[in-house]
Amino acid sequence: MDVRTEVLIDVPCAEVAAYAADPSNAPEWYVNIRSVEWQSASAVEVGARVAFVARFLGRRLAYTYEIVEYEPGRRLVMRTAEGPFPMETTYTWEPVGKGRTRMTLRNRGRGNRLTGVAMRRANRKDLAALKELLERRGAGGGGPA
Repeated sequence: MDVRTEVLIDVPCAEVAAYAADPSNAPEWYVNIRSVEWQSASAVEVGARVAFVARFLGRRLAYTYEIVEYEPGRRLVMRTAEGPFPMETTYTWEPVGKGRTRMTLRNRGRGNRLTGVAMRRANRKDLAALKELLERRGAGGGGPA
């Protein structure tokens, strides 16, 4: 399975990347993420481990990601260290014009066609939620800080 989704967000790249790269923010914009717990120091850096609890395809999933690559403002790669199936998640951020960002979310791992279709649908919802949250905050509309 290899699912790639992207969105244009009308917020500067540095802001989008800083927010999205922090796993502590995931429950605010990932539809299926229920909780996040740092297993190491709560710093976004290579080697950091983060435990997630999610609900996907009607099942509760618990898994731990390890950050394996991190280029602040450009790219973050996490791989499951523990969990129901091996998965790699990659975020990339690219400035598009002034004050706009293209964010790409890619999930690769084991799964069947149904899993891939469900993941693509969930990723679209997640990126739409992230876009709305960050653009609302950027417009002074409040929301989580």
